[in-house]
Amino acid sequence: MPPATKRKRGEGQWALGYREPLNKNEENKKNDDGLNVRRRIIDIYSKAGFDSIDPADLRGRFRWYGLYTQRKPGIDGGKTAILEDEELDDRYFMMRVRIDGGQLSGPQLRAIADIATRYARGTADITDRQNVQFHWIAIEDVPAIWERLESVGLSTMEACGDTPRVIMGCPLAGIAEDEVLDATPQVREIHDRYIGSPEFSNLPRKFKTALSGCTAHCTVHEINDVAFVGTVNEAGEPGYQAFVGGGLSTNPMFAKSLGVFVKPEQAHEVWKGIVSVFRDYGYRRLRHRARIKFLVNDWGAAKFREVLEKEYLGYGLPDGPEPAAPLPRRDHVGISRQKDGNYYVGFAPKVGRVNGPLLGVIADLAERYGSGRVATTVEQKMVILDVPEENTEPLAAALAEHDLQVRPSTFRRQTMACTGIEYCKLAIVETKQRAMDLIDELEKRLPGFDQPLTINVNGCPNACARIQVADIGLKGQLVVDENGDQVEGFQIHLGGQVGATFGKKVRGLKTTSAGLTDYVERVVRNYDEQRQDGETFAAWVQRADDADLK
Repeated sequence: MPPATKRKRGEGQWALGYREPLNKNEENKKNDDGLNVRRRIIDIYSKAGFDSIDPADLRGRFRWYGLYTQRKPGIDGGKTAILEDEELDDRYFMMRVRIDGGQLSGPQLRAIADIATRYARGTADITDRQNVQFHWIAIEDVPAIWERLESVGLSTMEACGDTPRVIMGCPLAGIAEDEVLDATPQVREIHDRYIGSPEFSNLPRKFKTALSGCTAHCTVHEINDVAFVGTVNEAGEPGYQAFVGGGLSTNPMFAKSLGVFVKPEQAHEVWKGIVSVFRDYGYRRLRHRARIKFLVNDWGAAKFREVLEKEYLGYGLPDGPEPAAPLPRRDHVGISRQKDGNYYVGFAPKVGRVNGPLLGVIADLAERYGSGRVATTVEQKMVILDVPEENTEPLAAALAEHDLQVRPSTFRRQTMACTGIEYCKLAIVETKQRAMDLIDELEKRLPGFDQPLTINVNGCPNACARIQVADIGLKGQLVVDENGDQVEGFQIHLGGQVGATFGKKVRGLKTTSAGLTDYVERVVRNYDEQRQDGETFAAWVQRADDADLK
């Protein structure tokens, strides 16, 4: 076989003429577009119940509408990789609501709160992609939930699956005093034109977008499949630099700049061009190689730009400047002024865990003290917008009554956790409660510690909680304790920074879940004692003795 044919077959790229599915996922997508499952959920499955669901829909196409089966309770982490899906599946679902740009009106937040309370046993988690996730959703209730969401302009469409997922945006878009530009119109335009279109409902894998003019770079553009980042060209015009090919999981890569200048009105067609390159040239043979980062890594940014311009845009983009460096804290927690003279109030639920009644309270407070508008952040936090100055402290006090801190400790402010073994079929260890307990303990043991420090807790190697770019990244796995028993624990990554370095793995550095707090306390105390003026944790890790990291 000639080399070209071998390569074409090898990666399964459509643009090179190979359209036959090379794995079961590709076969399922070819058999029926994931978007078509909506009709079957409404007409058949919600009426006939869980047992009527076709397995190809249940574990495949349901994702096109934000639905995954959740983990059956009581199955320990040692069974995660051993049991078949149907043995791990519960008869309930996780449902993800996409919140493009992170923006929520009062009625939208109330709808989410009501759904959580009525259909999800109260559950609601804010994710690190600005979405809200429910659990315990029964298939019989899905049509009613969709109706409620759609009545306020929300949806679960393409919240999961091999699709363009939620478009992340700055929660302060349009109100931040220092923003380069307000990206809200571009977020809306891409969403309205392309989300739910069969043109992009069969991508090689998931596709994550960020679009922001925020000077803090709060959407962490460096680890997205595509990101448009606010910048200003030589003529003083605001626009975007485009980045492609970021992503973490088991093979982390930072996005590469295309070196272009994209005018705001061009953003939607450049986005369309980039996602089209991925659709047509992306690798479809092996699932673990199917993200755009592998294509960008193989091609390089220059070739990607050339293919984009010549084959998809039909015109060249001008060269453009890189955005300014991010601010030290990217999360918008605290009280700060908006450009209209009002203020925003950012607060920290612990690791994004909220619930239906609490979201109802937040909606009440946002209405009483602000305009009713709220936003979610990519750090599992929330922001109440449009608060008159005289209302900021009464609002902060009212939030504190519900343990929602506006001036949180470093540990509360900068600890994130994925869903974990409680609900996730991929997880090996418990994460949410473990991280909440860790925060409580560290606040007691290290009450004066005030340096920026991110602690990210993940239940498996897939890095949903971004462990490789945390100061202390914790990857869930089974470890052996001092008695020789296999128990829940974590491999430790140290000194990661978004856009700069991935966390360092020190040989043999692991901890049991029970020993986690003692370990974190020890390493943070070592840093605090040894750090030079202004030295970050990540910089200290690079020079510290391995003994001080253990």
